[in-house]
Amino acid sequence: MPDTAPEIAASVNALAALPGIADKVDAAREACTALRWHNALRRRIPEAAAESRVRGAWASGELDGARLSVEIVRDLMRGAVTWHDDPDPVEQVMRGVISATAETERLGSVVLNAPMQALARLHTAAAAGLVPDDELGRPRRDGEDSREFVEIGDAPPAAEARERLQGVVQLLAGAAALPVPLVAALAHAEIVTARPFTRGNGVVARAIERAVIQAGGLDPTGVAVPEAGHGTGGGPAYLGGLTAYTRGDAAGVGLWLTHCCDAIIAGAAEGERIADAVLAGRLS
Repeated sequence: MPDTAPEIAASVNALAALPGIADKVDAAREACTALRWHNALRRRIPEAAAESRVRGAWASGELDGARLSVEIVRDLMRGAVTWHDDPDPVEQVMRGVISATAETERLGSVVLNAPMQALARLHTAAAAGLVPDDELGRPRRDGEDSREFVEIGDAPPAAEARERLQGVVQLLAGAAALPVPLVAALAHAEIVTARPFTRGNGVVARAIERAVIQAGGLDPTGVAVPEAGHGTGGGPAYLGGLTAYTRGDAAGVGLWLTHCCDAIIAGAAEGERIADAVLAGRLS
């Protein structure tokens, strides 16, 4: 990404002018606006938002290959069941996914006003127990690698990853003047492709997207489930969009932006299903 705020704004606005992207951004906004006016959200936003985080954590875990039922994820998030004392690899990953998704509720405007703090908090939640404590909440140092997302290519050297992470920080800091769906999509893709952390990059990327969509005012209720939207076509579609982004050309980046806008639209539809269930008293 470019280095300065004006350069980043110009770059994002240029991407917004790519063929079809403006229409996709408008469709994402319209889907979230329709969700916001659902009858259930007049009085019961906290209940619906809590269920959104349940389904978001479940979908994010699925994209990381950690599969638990929605019912178990719900029970874990509300404390109805506890983790095993000696968790297996799936539980280790899901513990981080659930913690990071829950942390998005507490970030609020921090994600846009103090982006590096938000990223550190999300990584600490996502990677606790998976990496040594001195790696939590900080970017990779020289000589440290990340072996995540090898399907899209090798992670760049640590120095490049830190530089790109600073670009994400600048992007988030300037989000108020930019199309929120594109800010969320670019932050997500940059974290995954740069892999600034030794582990937990995908979880952080999806959590930061959720937080930006809410804090940026696209879905102020926090009921949309963008993680479920990314999983609509399965893991291959998600990885395919990220692989296209790594090419760096207009077609590849445009494909990823389209995928992300579609994920928001699908996530808003999942949010409407949650709101319907809340209104009918059908949430377990």
